Amino acid sequence: MYGINNCDTVKKTKKWLEDRNADYEFHDYKQQGCPAELANIFLKQFPLEQVINKRGTTWRKLPEPVKENLNQKTAKVLMQENPSLIKRPILDIDSQWVIGFDIESLSTLIK
Repeated sequence: MYGINNCDTVKKTKKWLEDRNADYEFHDYKQQGCPAELANIFLKQFPLEQVINKRGTTWRKLPEPVKENLNQKTAKVLMQENPSLIKRPILDIDSQWVIGFDIESLSTLIK
């Protein structure tokens, strides 16, 4: 699972996983960052609009020209510089990817 430790949605997802005794590893963007390789994986797995959190303060603080020129290349750089821009959590469950706290998808993938 990828995310930020103090994110409410990440906390909710962790609790959901723990309640089901599901083992998981956690990658905290604040501690470990988002290397280019990881940003590339996310952008291959999900549409750009799903990966970038446009409702958060980090997005709102970006200059308008940066927001207006968002594309795969600029998103990758932004994700590395501002990992708080990445929607959370992102889970890789046996090479099946889930973004956000999606109980239906999680329930299907975690038995």
